Amino acid sequence: MADLAPTALRRATPADAEEIRAITRAAYARWVPVIGREPLPMQADYHEALRKHRFDLLLRGLHILALIETDLREDHLWIENIAVRPEEQGRGLSHRLIAHAEGLAREAGRGEMRLLTNAAFGQNVAMYERRGFAVTARADFLNGVTVFMTKGLA
Repeated sequence: MADLAPTALRRATPADAEEIRAITRAAYARWVPVIGREPLPMQADYHEALRKHRFDLLLRGLHILALIETDLREDHLWIENIAVRPEEQGRGLSHRLIAHAEGLAREAGRGEMRLLTNAAFGQNVAMYERRGFAVTARADFLNGVTVFMTKGLA
């Protein structure tokens, strides 16, 4: 039986933009009927995002399984996006990417990570809470509710 475990983590390059876009669109597609529109990560320009943010890719061989997009800010590490190929979801890849982001934040001397998600993405909110994030605020946005979350790093 083939080993299904991810084998590597690497930084994305501009050449990865289209695959990042495809993975993100596939990962978020299930939420379109839930919120009645494409979530914002599905609409992003990933050529531009790669110029502004860090992307780390979780691979099996040369095949990209999942990604995390982060932005190092003055007092925290912002997680802009986590996307996992639909066929790879439920295998702990998001957890591995969040742990990687924790390492990036600590290495940069940041004591906190932050992110936001849509309240309608209940599974995601619960997953972040299991990883130690706490809801810090809620705000109305595009006929829905945005949930702001923070995780302190000891």
